[in-house]
Amino acid sequence: MTTTVGHAHPALAPITLGGLALRNRYAVAPMTRVSAAPDGTPTGEMADYYAEFARGGFGLVFSEGTYPDTAASQGYLNQPGLARDEHVAGWRVVTAGVRAAGGRMIAQLMHAGAIAQGNPYQGHTVGPSAVRPRREMMPAYGGSGPWPVPRELTVAEIDGVVDGFAAAARRAREAGFDGVEVHAANGYLLDQFLTDYTNLRTDSYGGSVAGRIRLTARVVTAVAEAVPDLVTGVRLSQTKVNDFTYRWPGGRDDAEVIFAAVAEAGADYLHIASEGRNWLETAKLADGGTITALARQVTGLPVIANGGMHDLTQAREVLAGEHADVLSIGHGALANPDLPARVAAAEPLAEFDRAMVSPTVTVANARRWRESRQA
Repeated sequence: MTTTVGHAHPALAPITLGGLALRNRYAVAPMTRVSAAPDGTPTGEMADYYAEFARGGFGLVFSEGTYPDTAASQGYLNQPGLARDEHVAGWRVVTAGVRAAGGRMIAQLMHAGAIAQGNPYQGHTVGPSAVRPRREMMPAYGGSGPWPVPRELTVAEIDGVVDGFAAAARRAREAGFDGVEVHAANGYLLDQFLTDYTNLRTDSYGGSVAGRIRLTARVVTAVAEAVPDLVTGVRLSQTKVNDFTYRWPGGRDDAEVIFAAVAEAGADYLHIASEGRNWLETAKLADGGTITALARQVTGLPVIANGGMHDLTQAREVLAGEHADVLSIGHGALANPDLPARVAAAEPLAEFDRAMVSPTVTVANARRWRESRQA
């Protein structure tokens, strides 16, 4: 990994994100850890896990994807929720630890939709249309075999989804979060509505890209209105956990419609995800520009870039080239929970070891990995 430029790195400069003052531009990306109690309540081990990143200097910490309701939104067993009072109490311990260490924390709200593979509240999955998701369930998250065909959501049920996000946003405020991010990326429900081959609807939620982004825009507005005192963001991606090659079919034209819609809906920032790929691999447009820079140009809002941002050279280029304003880091943060402190001190970064998330992605598995290395 590139480790030069140390304390002079632009990622160490402070920034304000939608009114939220951050000590630097390093954020811990939302990463599913399926380590909550069976009822979705965050645990003490999770509180330690999140606080470690703040102690290591990260200005912003995102929660993992958190389900907003007790209907069809939960995607994985032992996924945390923000749907019940006990969830709020559990998250309050987590956010307090992050804040005490000087960090800020945003709750990412996620409805899994058709790619739910563990939901004790429902015996079926739902989606924009009755289309079986591509590929198969993910063993690292407790699934196996093909996805079931989801049941198509009715318009009344879509209204319920929107209400669920708004209610969960209010619980996020009670739990001490500094903001709420609407997860409309990576193949989950809102992204299923945006994707042409999973959304075959002929009503106002389907058809053109303007129709397919409508549900995401509604959710963003509902969240922003529910918690006007918190930062509201939205995460978008072209790639998915079950389709790494997908790109918005209209390219730049689609992107402009999507970005403008969520900005008009009330988003304070956009978070562009790369689904485990290098940023440049998924961000490059046919005309040579990048999708993150386009998001900044279209909306005038801060943009968070994701994908290989632990590489100091790439991170510098992304910030200096005005491709993005904040960098969210996944695997690099797992390997270096003190990454900002290491960068400031010009210390080398550790390489990510896939054994940290194999055979499962849990916090306990990562702890066992660390203990084995220390033995």
